[in-house]
Amino acid sequence: MQRKSLDLWVGLFVLSGAVALLFLAMKAGNMSSLSFERTYAVITKFDNIGGLKPRAPVKSAGVVIGRVEHIKFDDKTFQAVVTLQLQNDYKFPKDTSAKILTSGLLGEQYIGLEAGGDTNNLAAGDSIKMTQSALVLENLISQFLFSKAAEGQEDSNK
Repeated sequence: MQRKSLDLWVGLFVLSGAVALLFLAMKAGNMSSLSFERTYAVITKFDNIGGLKPRAPVKSAGVVIGRVEHIKFDDKTFQAVVTLQLQNDYKFPKDTSAKILTSGLLGEQYIGLEAGGDTNNLAAGDSIKMTQSALVLENLISQFLFSKAAEGQEDSNK
């Protein structure tokens, strides 16, 4: 009888470990927020998407309102074309703007939407025209270093 009780506890421990590993895998793959709500697709174009990835959140006022569906490169305009899946519950004006933002200093990147004032709303297949690309930390550092080097050269020429 004692052996069956021990087997039961070991089985429960192994099962809880498997569930924890599944949860961790889904969290790491950004799959823990699967939603079966109805969505509509909106297209945006950016010059630089930084580290944006598919399944990244789309937020407005800090609330997740959709996900990045897929990212591809347009070889005619040399821009990244990002398709967003927005939940049907949330309607945005046609003059909405999109920015690629970062959670914290080095956190994950997401798309932030800022509503405009147009009376007509975005529909499936529409495009957001006003976009702001990601700020890439390496580019900011290199600009800072180059500006400091240029100042140093000007000071040495005086």
